[in-house]
Formats: sequence, structure tokens, C-alpha cells
Amino acid sequence: MVRFVRNFFSCSHMLKPGQVQGEIPPSRDVYRRALAISWPSALEAVLVSLMSIIDSIMVSTIGVEAIAAIGITGQPRMILLAMISSLNVGVTAVVARRRGQDDYTGANKCLRQVVQISCVLSLLLSVAGFFFARPIITLAGAGADILDDAVLYFQITMIGFFFSSVGLTLTAAQRGVGNTRISLVTNIAANIVNMIFNYLLINGIWIFPKWGIAGAAAATSLGNVVGFVIAIASLMKQGYFLSLRDKIPWRMDWETISSVVKVASGAMVEQVFMRIGFFTYVRTVASLGTIAFGTHQICMNILNLSFSFGDGLGVGASALVGQSLGQKRRDMAMIYGKVAQRIAVLISCVICLFFVTCRYFLVGLFTDDPGIIATGGDIMLIMAATCFLQTSQVVISGCLRGAGDTRYVALTSLVCITFIRPFTTWLFAFPVGWGLYGAWVSLFLDQASRFVMNFGRFARGKWSKIEL
Repeated sequence: MVRFVRNFFSCSHMLKPGQVQGEIPPSRDVYRRALAISWPSALEAVLVSLMSIIDSIMVSTIGVEAIAAIGITGQPRMILLAMISSLNVGVTAVVARRRGQDDYTGANKCLRQVVQISCVLSLLLSVAGFFFARPIITLAGAGADILDDAVLYFQITMIGFFFSSVGLTLTAAQRGVGNTRISLVTNIAANIVNMIFNYLLINGIWIFPKWGIAGAAAATSLGNVVGFVIAIASLMKQGYFLSLRDKIPWRMDWETISSVVKVASGAMVEQVFMRIGFFTYVRTVASLGTIAFGTHQICMNILNLSFSFGDGLGVGASALVGQSLGQKRRDMAMIYGKVAQRIAVLISCVICLFFVTCRYFLVGLFTDDPGIIATGGDIMLIMAATCFLQTSQVVISGCLRGAGDTRYVALTSLVCITFIRPFTTWLFAFPVGWGLYGAWVSLFLDQASRFVMNFGRFARGKWSKIEL
């Protein structure tokens, strides 16, 4: 058993003899570097998830309907963010390659051009979201009892959407060079502001008005502005690998843009498939009723903890894979990907145990309704099994994106999220009669399918031969 564990974590056992291209650093050094880049992203993602949970807990003082109203706006917002998210995958991958090649000018040209594109897209999407909020939220499946509150919340958050989106692009470029800490700092600051103004504006503390759901939305937008300012400030220093102050042209360059588009186009297709699937999934769950959907949102907030760990490790793995490929070290790209996966396995074990032992307590943080607590506790058993697959597949997807293999990740999203999850959700929830439980069994099958497909792709290694 001891030998198995030692071999499982040993970098020298992660490659076949013919795959080695140069000297392999000691396992301790590899894990140290992987953790140094990944922990800020992982911590950032976890803190964002925790802040979201705290946000929901604070809003829950208004009632479960308020949780449902805010929850129904999640997927529409992510649909609007899809183009920005795709662009960000491209900038991270390309900047990581340029960092590995030690191409300072190329990395900064990429930064400047992508920032301009992000600004234009973010402004257009923010305006569209504000003025078309009601039909968007209606299409999302909001019931009459939560529609007005959901529209109000969505419109106010669209004001901060521009700042949030451009800030995400700036920190995505920073991740490419391995500077994951700045994203951590921006999110901590943004969420602290959000939490403070939630407290002040939801219930009208001290001199502040009692705005309820509108107060929660205003707090979110204020946090977005603060995060944007910090992200900009991080790129205004000279002497760093990425800087907006150095004299590098801002004019568009097709060679640079084409490299970003090569990655971003696949990521965009992935986002489209994901959002269609998630949108359909949420709409189906919403049709089960406000109480069922509110219970679902509580559980999804908790599940985001496991997703956050995986997403943070995936961001770090993406940067390391991209940098290694830029240095023409496919062997190290493979090793860093496997190291991230092994770390994910350990974290998944801890999260699974936490979900099982604390399930009723966690759901009880959001509500004192015994029926919701009992249902949520049962769902968390499904959640505990899901987190193993989710955390690992998110890390593997990050590795593939870092290499530029976004088209294959898009294919897995098409098969698993666009088709498998919505169909099985409807099948299990209604014809089979499992209701909300069926929706969560469907989520488990989606994660299992993506894990199998992405793991097989990673193991074959074709992603390591992609040129950017």
C-alpha cells in the first residue's frame, strides 16, 4: 500500500520511457510549483463560492422566494458572459505560450488587443442585458411570484457587468504568466465590498435604505467595480512581464488575434453548448415549483465548493501546461496535468467526507424549513458522489484548454451538457417521477460522462501537439 501511494504521487512514474524529453525535476519541486500557481486560484474560487453562499444566506432572511429569484438569474448572466469567458480562455492560453517562449512583446500585444475587444463586447452585452431583462428572465422560467424581483436584480447587476467582464479578462491574462494571486486579491476585495453592502442595503442598516433584493444587486455591482479597479492597477506597473504602461502598440494585429481566436472559437462553441444545456436544465428544475427550485439553489451553492477547488486547480494546470508547451516540453506538460489531477483526488476525498457528515447543518444555514433541510440533506449524498468526478474532470478540462484543445472540450459539452443532462433531467424528474432527486442524478451522469471523455483525451496526448 505504501509503495502504491509513493508510485501514485511520484513524477518519475507518470511518463513512459519514450515520452521523456529532458531532465525531470524532483517530484517535490514539481508539486511545489504546481501548488504555488494553483493555490491562489483555488483559494480565490473557494472564497468566491463561500461569498456566494454567504450572499444567499443573507438574502434568505427575505425568504426562500428571494433565493429562487436570484438563482434564476444565474444562467442568463452566464449566457451573456459566454463570449467573454471564451475570449479569456484564449488569452490565458496564448499568454502562457508566450511566457514559456519568453516573448514579452507578443504577450503584451495579446493583452492590449484582447482588452479592447473585451471592452466593446462587455458594453454591448451589459446594455442588452439591462434593456431586455424581462424577456430574458421570463424565458429562463421564472414564475410569476418571483419574476419582478428577478428582473430588478438582473437589471441592477447588469450595471456592474461591464466592470466584472473586463476585470475577468485582465486577470485571465495575468493567469497566463502564472500571476494567479492578483485574481485572488481582486475577488477577495470585491466580495468583501459585496458582503458589507449586502449587510447594509438588504435590511437597511444605519443610514442606508432597506432595498431587499435590489440592495443585494447593488452590493454585487459595487464589488465588481472595486475588483475592476484593482485588476487595472495590477497592470499599471513597469518592469513586470505584463504591463499596460510600456510602449507597445495597441493597433490590431491579425497574427496575434488569430492565435487567440484559434483557442477562443473552440471555447465559444463549448460555452454555447454549456449554456444551452444549463439553461434547459435550470428551466426544467424551475418547473418543479418555487420551493423545489429554492432547495435546488441551496444545494447548488454548496456544490460550488467542490467545483471551486477543481476550477482553481484547473486554472493553475492550464497555465503550467501552456508554459511547458511553449518551452517545447510536452513531457512536463503531461506531468503537470497529472500532478493537478492527483491533488484533485485528495481534495475530493476531504470534500466528500465534509458533505456527508455536515449535510443537514449546511442546508440548515439557508433555511429552517424541516422539509427543505431533509430533501437537501438527501441530495447532498448524491452531491458527495458527484464531487469526485466533478473536481477531476474540471482539472482535466483546464489542462486541455491550456493546450488549446478547446474543440474537444466543446464536443464533450455538446454530448454531456447539451444532450445528456437536459434529457435525463426531464426523464428522471417527470416520467420516472423522481422530481428534484432526478435532476441531481442527471447531474451525476453528466459529470461521469465528461470525466470519461476528457480523461481518455488527456491520456492519448494529442493535445500536446497543438501549435499556437
